[in-house]
Amino acid sequence: MAELRVGIIDSGFAAQQAPQVQASRRFLLSPEGLAEQATQPDALGHGSAVLDTLVSQAGAVQLHVAQVFNAQGQTSPLQIAAALHWLIQQQVQLINLSLGLRSDRPLLREACASAQAAGILLCASSPAQGEAVFPASYPGVLRITGDARCAAGQWSWLNSAQADFGTAVAAVNGVSGASMACAALSGRIAGFLQQHPGADSQAVRAWLCAGASFIGPERRRP
Repeated sequence: MAELRVGIIDSGFAAQQAPQVQASRRFLLSPEGLAEQATQPDALGHGSAVLDTLVSQAGAVQLHVAQVFNAQGQTSPLQIAAALHWLIQQQVQLINLSLGLRSDRPLLREACASAQAAGILLCASSPAQGEAVFPASYPGVLRITGDARCAAGQWSWLNSAQADFGTAVAAVNGVSGASMACAALSGRIAGFLQQHPGADSQAVRAWLCAGASFIGPERRRP
């Protein structure tokens, strides 16, 4: 059985992770507009942590990495949209987006819709509090955040204004937050897709709901 193809849109990967990456591409803004080139080593460390966290839950998968953040942690809807279109061409089945933009942009919305039309499941991080972010808020995208109630390997079915699902916030290397929670649950989903080839987004959602250790958001006492 062929390995599942998983896309990651982030800040890249570390040099020692290169053997795990099947294909990669960097998308950046130049004075002439959008440019594409070979990836550079991850200057932020964020993408490297996302990759490690995802793989720790997924096992053996084919990773296709799109580098969109610069060394200052900046990106744009144009870069993310271009990365999505490239990953569609790579025929991935799942894309992890441990990122969130404050503004809705038509080209990003359309790129997400195109990926979903191609049968690709999109997982995006969403903050536990505050304003909605994109692409998590687009229709059909799995909104994932951190949930402190969850131990490693557990997740919650939140079904809240903030997120669909939550999971443990810590990454394998100690980094934490919604970004790493998204990567961890993407990894769990990748494992499910390997065991159930052809499962669609509805099947994935049903499996996540059925396997949730907690239902509803955490109710904290004042």
